[in-house]
Amino acid sequence: IADEDVVITISHMGYIKRTNLDEYRAQGRGGKGSKGSSTREEDFIEHMFTASTHNYLLLFSEKGQVYWLRAFEIPEGNKTSKGRAIQNLLNIQTEDKIKAFINVKNLSDEEYINNNFIILCTKEGIIKKTTLEAYSRPRANGINAITIREGDVLLEAALTNGKNEIMLATKLGKVCRFNEEKVRPMGRNASGVIGIDLADDEGGNNEVIGMICIDNLSANVLVVSEKGYGKRSEIDEYRITNRGGKGVKTINITEKTGNLVAIKSVTDENDLMIITKNGITIRMNVKNLRVMGRATQGVRLINIQDNDEIAAVTKVDHEDDVENEIPGTDEPQTDITPENNTPTDDITQ
Repeated sequence: IADEDVVITISHMGYIKRTNLDEYRAQGRGGKGSKGSSTREEDFIEHMFTASTHNYLLLFSEKGQVYWLRAFEIPEGNKTSKGRAIQNLLNIQTEDKIKAFINVKNLSDEEYINNNFIILCTKEGIIKKTTLEAYSRPRANGINAITIREGDVLLEAALTNGKNEIMLATKLGKVCRFNEEKVRPMGRNASGVIGIDLADDEGGNNEVIGMICIDNLSANVLVVSEKGYGKRSEIDEYRITNRGGKGVKTINITEKTGNLVAIKSVTDENDLMIITKNGITIRMNVKNLRVMGRATQGVRLINIQDNDEIAAVTKVDHEDDVENEIPGTDEPQTDITPENNTPTDDITQ
């Protein structure tokens, strides 16, 4: 099996597939996007990420279970295919769904699995850290990764080296930044500790929308709001506080921008992919987004139609040659030789 990069997509209703990365081409900021995936009605792409075909995927469910899958075991499909129901690939409960994933290169290297950690966060602002070693023995039926409290669901998972910084963002536009050393490692069945204080002025309807782990302080923080606005800021604009703080403002939330929906750690070497609930995708180079102050409103990244909204935001590595996609070369052509006017065996594409 060739060791190559693929795009893996998981839809809201649990369909998974892998696609060649070259199928996605870059577009300018503010465009309408192109049709990225053909999904069933009311379904939309929720997770999209790049992986090597040889990697392990740890898949974390809403209820706190973890399952294993090798990337090459995921069925291949083109950009517009629906994919395969994840229930057919994993022994997952019918009422549960996959919420987070981690791309792991190797589960047999003892030094690697004992010195790396998995950090989980929930919608209610709970955070938990466990060594990767606790997840290094795959079981077909999955195992418990975190005990989820009533009314809460697992939101994100990240692989860290024990010295990263964590940033938790809420839908009302606040971000809390702290060092992961403030979170002590716990066993698989623990339920975690408070990561960010969700108290707000609007009657308790706040929730965590994302988490990033920073190991490169030269990266930027990119946030996107539900009506297609976004911006990137320097990490140093966010002061370090203690775990469990209220956080600082990351974007000026207005009626025009809508609530915050995503936070990502990005560099100029990344492309940004935005997927809407109607299946429209747009890919842009992060380098084209200028760095702004922390509490500004940002710029329009994608033109959202009235009946649409952003479903997922993800980053992929930038590739210059994706803009050079040649249209009209899908069908094989046959060469005619001048000597005998008969088709040759050469197929040009």
